[in-house]
Amino acid sequence: MPLQLDTGKENLRMFFKDWQVEALRYLWTVHPEGANSRKVWENVNDRLQGSISRASIINYLNAMVDDDLLTYTETTGKGGHHRVYYTKHGESNFKQQIANLVITKLLEEYPRETRKALQT
Repeated sequence: MPLQLDTGKENLRMFFKDWQVEALRYLWTVHPEGANSRKVWENVNDRLQGSISRASIINYLNAMVDDDLLTYTETTGKGGHHRVYYTKHGESNFKQQIANLVITKLLEEYPRETRKALQT
């Protein structure tokens, strides 16, 4: 999932939608136990009083796993295999990882300008 920076917003909302931030916050609160997509989905919809689909939650969590920002284990239960998602980092380290991704990309695209900006 490519990150998109919206400089008009603050904090994690610069990169993620409100419901995605709530999903991350929930996973940080249940760390290190983790949570399945159903629990994340219930929590997000309770907190935002919205109607985010469970498929959206699953797709988001899996994209975060693909981007190495979350991890998971597989368990079995009713209906077969289920993923239990975990944060790889606390909130502070997660933000640092996001900053590293942005700075690395800027260094790739604009190496001279980025280095100059970082020195000021």
